Amino acid sequence: MTIAVTGGIGAGKSEALKAFARHGAAVLSSDEIVHRLLRDDPEVREAVVAELGPAALDGEGRIDRKAVGRLVFGNPERVAWLERLLHPRVAEAQLTWRREQAALTTPPRACVIEIPLLYEVGAEGRFDAVVVVTAPAHVRAERTPLATDDRAARLLPDEEKVARADFAFVNDGSVDELDAFVADVLDRVA
Repeated sequence: MTIAVTGGIGAGKSEALKAFARHGAAVLSSDEIVHRLLRDDPEVREAVVAELGPAALDGEGRIDRKAVGRLVFGNPERVAWLERLLHPRVAEAQLTWRREQAALTTPPRACVIEIPLLYEVGAEGRFDAVVVVTAPAHVRAERTPLATDDRAARLLPDEEKVARADFAFVNDGSVDELDAFVADVLDRVA
């Protein structure tokens, strides 16, 4: 059983992922895959430097994620370029991880992957179930005080995500409430 967790910026996707882990699921963050690719993949580094120039690197010659964000977000062509570079690699890393989990002597109860752009990239068909985590705007603003630049504008509205999802949770309460929701999802699907 493979479950995708998605939702808007500051909704609590990472906390939901932690809750799934507490309930026996194997978990993976797509954001962490992106960070690893930017940090460790020489082909990604080469492509980033070729497209964005040395301004995308830090003083030690490594990709500076904040600099890449400044150079890319706000420029739709560069956003599309970066997504074409990273999304296939992220999807392959997710698939490899899922295969590794399935090959374990005792596979996990479920494999849960956090994917912020799940619907936006058309990846929902790769999962047995989709969980959408939402939160009211004021709660999200408290959780994510930093500017979100144009990333939030590129996301589908929460209402559309909820309508398309198998499960939805408004994450404006306690961790215990989130845990109870996650336990219910796993009881239903795994």
